[in-house]
Amino acid sequence: MKTELSTVVLLLAAALPAFAAPAAQFDRETVKTSKVDVEITCVGHASLILAFGGKVIHIDPWSAKADYSALPKADAVLITHQHADHLDTTALKLIHQKSTVYVMNAKAHETWKPESSIVLSNGQSTDIFGIRIDAVPAYNIKHKRPDTGIPFHPKGEGNGYILTIGDKKIYAAGDTENVPEMKALKNIDVAFLPMNLPYTMTPEMVADAAKGFKPKVLYPYHYGETKTGELAELLKGTQGVEVRIRRF
Repeated sequence: MKTELSTVVLLLAAALPAFAAPAAQFDRETVKTSKVDVEITCVGHASLILAFGGKVIHIDPWSAKADYSALPKADAVLITHQHADHLDTTALKLIHQKSTVYVMNAKAHETWKPESSIVLSNGQSTDIFGIRIDAVPAYNIKHKRPDTGIPFHPKGEGNGYILTIGDKKIYAAGDTENVPEMKALKNIDVAFLPMNLPYTMTPEMVADAAKGFKPKVLYPYHYGETKTGELAELLKGTQGVEVRIRRF
């Protein structure tokens, strides 16, 4: 019986498009907007893929979490900051095509300088494919390097990104804590917030942020060994915030 089942699985996999078989392991979500449905693939760590209207946007692709040679090529790539698990040139080369547009922070651009790139600082924005992308602050206040006392992510370097697609706002926070600028955000429909220690937030920090800016749907991501159930418990009963746990 086990052998027969394995054979069926292999036959089905062979019939799928080249990128579909490895992609099937990832959780996917669909966000319906006033313009188009957006399919979000949760690749792992801080890596996401947004597909809508025939366009594909990769966010912080990292080859440790997927075989990017088997995933769709990028129409655009958003890079939150320059650390190797967010700026992975191996993954970028595999999804690059001549028309790919890169949106990144200045430090990342010092390492990866593609022909078509848009460098954004905190507070700046751009428009691509008819959507607005806002760069928002992503940094540490509490968590610092023990040898130097410098924050793992200094203020002013990294970006989070808010993508406005139709009437929906999707927020990928990057590596950050529950900073005041995050808690002041408004009308976020979907938020991906990092929850790994010691580099980003504890479950308590994520809960504090969520209670501040009230995203309609909250996905913890980039959570490593942190127990996601703790966040769900902390936000239990919080009106207007739905916590969804997915594989990262």
